[in-house]
Amino acid sequence: MTMRRDTLRAFLATAALALATCAPALAQQALRVGVEGNYPPFSKLGPDGQLSGFDIDIARALCERLQRPCTLVQQEWDGMMPALRARKFDMIVASMTISDERRKVADFSDPYYDVPSRWVARVGAFPDASPAALKGKRIAVLRNTPRALHVAARYPGSPVLLVARETDVYLELAAGRADVGFGSSVVSGDAFLSKPQGKGYAQLGPLVRLEGGGGGVGIAFRKGEDALRQQVNAALKAMKADGSYQKLAARYFDFDVSGGN
Repeated sequence: MTMRRDTLRAFLATAALALATCAPALAQQALRVGVEGNYPPFSKLGPDGQLSGFDIDIARALCERLQRPCTLVQQEWDGMMPALRARKFDMIVASMTISDERRKVADFSDPYYDVPSRWVARVGAFPDASPAALKGKRIAVLRNTPRALHVAARYPGSPVLLVARETDVYLELAAGRADVGFGSSVVSGDAFLSKPQGKGYAQLGPLVRLEGGGGGVGIAFRKGEDALRQQVNAALKAMKADGSYQKLAARYFDFDVSGGN
């Protein structure tokens, strides 16, 4: 019996040592982050193949706060959620608006930014952006987004051109395949209106806050992975409290993008 007790004690001691040895290694495992790379100024892929932008900086700052190496995994927009569920990455930092529909398939962090939507059209083409004014006009909008749902619900009299990337909204507009575009108020200015191809175009109507959006843009996680989500929320809160979030955001925006969050 004494020999059995000694054997059990030795086994438990070995197991405890193994767990203690593995814990730091687990903490150092790379955090795989899904990003897009075609949504300036939030994310873009440069000629040198390097990713940059607000989303990219947020992702790297969070990895640093969590003391984990950061692996950025570029993914086309339509494949973001399927890739998350397939464990291609651990979380998504890709300007994903929190919505009731998306909450059915993923969990979200607290919002890390919130900017309104905006219509864009040729200067003087329309008196406003009401459904009556845009009836019969072709609307370009990013597919699989709350903006696309908004257009489908509020503008039934207008044909809708669904595009794969936010920047494609403005390519279609400039090419004459769409009459009006609906997208991010920030991206429309940065990626189109401030460029030569945006000459003769302007934002139309007031800023638009989408109903049922859930309160801004969040980081997506697989359902039930609460430990990582809580760690990220704590890191975001700390960044806003110590001013590092504001310093990071100031690289890209001259206004508060936190949305009060």
